[in-house]
Amino acid sequence: MEHFIVSARKYRPQNFEDVVGQQAITNTLENAIKNNHLAQALLFTGPRGVGKTSCARILAKKINQQGVEIGEDEDFAFNIFELDAASNNSVDDIRSLTDQVRIPPQTGKYKVYIIDEVHMLSQSAFNAFLKTLEEPPAHAIFILATTEKHKIIPTILSRCQIFDFKRIGVLDAKNYLKTICEKENITAEDDALHIIAQKADGAMRDALSIFDRVVSFSGKDLTREAVTENLNVLDYDSYFNMTDLLLTNNIPGVLNAFNTILGKGFEGHHFINGLASHFRDLLVAKDKATIELLEVGDSAKKKYLEQATKASIPFLLQSINKANECDLNYRASKNQRLLVELTLMQIASITFDGEKKKPANYIIPATFFQALSPAVKEIVKPIKKIVIVKQEKVSESKSEVKKPVLNSAIKRTSSLSLKSIHQKKEEKKAVIEENFDNHPKDAFSENELQLFWEAYVNLLRSKGENSMASIVATDVPKLEENFSVSFTVPNKLMEDQFRKGRPKLLNFLREKTNNYGITIHVKLNESVEKKFAYTPLEKFNKMKEKNPLLEKLRQTFELDM
Repeated sequence: MEHFIVSARKYRPQNFEDVVGQQAITNTLENAIKNNHLAQALLFTGPRGVGKTSCARILAKKINQQGVEIGEDEDFAFNIFELDAASNNSVDDIRSLTDQVRIPPQTGKYKVYIIDEVHMLSQSAFNAFLKTLEEPPAHAIFILATTEKHKIIPTILSRCQIFDFKRIGVLDAKNYLKTICEKENITAEDDALHIIAQKADGAMRDALSIFDRVVSFSGKDLTREAVTENLNVLDYDSYFNMTDLLLTNNIPGVLNAFNTILGKGFEGHHFINGLASHFRDLLVAKDKATIELLEVGDSAKKKYLEQATKASIPFLLQSINKANECDLNYRASKNQRLLVELTLMQIASITFDGEKKKPANYIIPATFFQALSPAVKEIVKPIKKIVIVKQEKVSESKSEVKKPVLNSAIKRTSSLSLKSIHQKKEEKKAVIEENFDNHPKDAFSENELQLFWEAYVNLLRSKGENSMASIVATDVPKLEENFSVSFTVPNKLMEDQFRKGRPKLLNFLREKTNNYGITIHVKLNESVEKKFAYTPLEKFNKMKEKNPLLEKLRQTFELDM
């Protein structure tokens, strides 16, 4: 069997050009060598697997190659000394090092000492190293590498030129993995490499290790499904599906989807954190100026842009807050699954407006789904009279309506809510001004119109929107030419409220009749308005018109109105 070399070793950078994601540092080091402006004590600090030791080795080789004609294979290995401070951290180890430093190199110009994990040196070893580090011989260069700069004593830091290595970006890591795939004749989906780069969390060495593991699992063809299965990460499709359920207030569907996720072996804490990140990405996708912050593949980016149009900013902000609160309380909770389920139910209830005022942790009552499920599943079944009179028409309408119509019927915004006034204006404008030239315009009768109108009243009442239901039930609609519907209200207040709720009523009728040319014109009947008395004074005046003696009675007993 041929000896296998892991990718992290096989593709370790041999030149500064091969180092991924650290261009500012590599350019600085190259210019320092070229201009003979290199310090004798350097400190490379940063996260694991970002190229600190690799850059130190490349720098050590480049220093001795400068101005010397040698073969490409010459690496000046005898001039480079690597010390692992994790296992050689005593005073004696440092004293042995300082004794070696005095001896000049036999070949080449410099002796380079690379001390890895330098923060592991003891306090005494640091002190023994101070004098040599401050005034090293002309032929000696020290390169210190560490992941924890804060553990190094200030006197050492002040004697070094510090280079801070950054985490490698997801796109940089993905592009490097793509290059390796081309060299290894491996076919890989863009999203598959993107998931590997995200899982590496900024460490190129981790990305290459994960890459080797996935290739061992799926062979020469890397797919997104194989990568997510092997790495045990939740596919972003799970978050897209969950968000769709949350936006449509479908609590039973949310709980079933979460149960499926737990059944695959994922922890609730991992899921709720991923959901919060998903909401953050949707928030980023809302604005073109921030869309570049989405660290996802091209196909995933299209899905984020599409779902971002469905989710409002207030919904996303509240959802992120609730998910973060769940994250903070997760470890302390004795029933962690219930905590996540309650959080999901609260998020699913954010856009529900069955009640005028909702508490902060409001959850849609279970009775709502029990009461509404027959009407919902059979697409708003009208009252018995409608079924008897128009049974055939109702059955046809039930078979034609699809699930998206149901969602739009369930998800409603309170017409009296000040918080949603801007949303109302946008909805009204979108519904009235939208161009429906390419949509169907099937014919329907006035009797059918009245049946669907009454069905809408029943739907409003089942959701607790009794005020709007009373207004819609005030008059019987009349069908006029060009699918124009006229509706009469008795006073100005009801006219204003009806206009606010008209966009949703229009959507409902257009879906039911399969006619997108319907328009509704509301009329105010002045004569009807005069017959109504709303205040006690108005009631008294009406009664006084019929019986003038009431005024004499009031004055005799000095009654207040």
